[in-house]
Amino acid sequence: MNWNTTHEKPKALLIPILGMLLFVFFIIKAASLYPGGSQYSSTEEGFSFLNNYLCDLLDSTTFNGSPNPSKDLARLALFLLCSCLTVLWYYLPKLFKRKGVHLVVIRVTGISAMIITLFLSSNSHDLVIYIAGLIGLIAMITTIVALYKEGYQELFALGIFCLAILLLNYYIYESGLLITVLPAIQKITFVSFIGWFALLNISLYRKMRTTKNVQ
Repeated sequence: MNWNTTHEKPKALLIPILGMLLFVFFIIKAASLYPGGSQYSSTEEGFSFLNNYLCDLLDSTTFNGSPNPSKDLARLALFLLCSCLTVLWYYLPKLFKRKGVHLVVIRVTGISAMIITLFLSSNSHDLVIYIAGLIGLIAMITTIVALYKEGYQELFALGIFCLAILLLNYYIYESGLLITVLPAIQKITFVSFIGWFALLNISLYRKMRTTKNVQ
C-alpha cells in the first residue's frame, strides 16, 4: 500500500475538526431537549450529567416512558462524529514515517470501529459497544505504539490516558463497582478522546501541509 502524501490534500483534515465541533454542538443541544429520567430515577427532570449516559439521548423513549425529542439530534451528532473520525483514521497512517503492516491495522480497525459505532442506536447497543470497543482497542494500541516509536511524546501520553480511562469504563461496567459514577466518567472519557483525536488531526494536518510544500 502506498503511503506517499504527494497527491493528498491536507484540507481534507479540516473535516474531522468540523465534525467534532458539530458533534459537541448537537449533543449539547440534544441534552437540552431531553425531558428527563435516568436509570436511577424515572421522575428526574432534564438530562443529568451525573446520572444519564450519552447513549440515553439516542433512545426513542426516556426512562419515564415518554417520547424522546432529543433522539434525532443525538443520532445526527453520532453520525457526524463517526463520519469525521473515519476520515481521520483513513489519513492517520500518514503521520508515521515507518512503514509496515501496523499502518494497515490502524486504518482498517479505526474505520471499522467507527462504522460499527453508528449502530449504537439499534436494539443491539451492548453488542455494538463490545465489538466496536474491541476493534477500536486494537486501533488505539497500534496507534499508541507507533506514536511512542516515532517520538510523539505528548500524543503518546494522552493516548495512554485515554486508553486507561477507556479500560476503567469497561471495568466499572462489567464489575458493577462504582457503577453510580460511570455516567460522569463516560463524559470525561468522551472529552479526553475528542481532545486526543483533535491533537492527532492537527499534528497530521501540519505534517501533510509541510510535506506538500516541500514537494
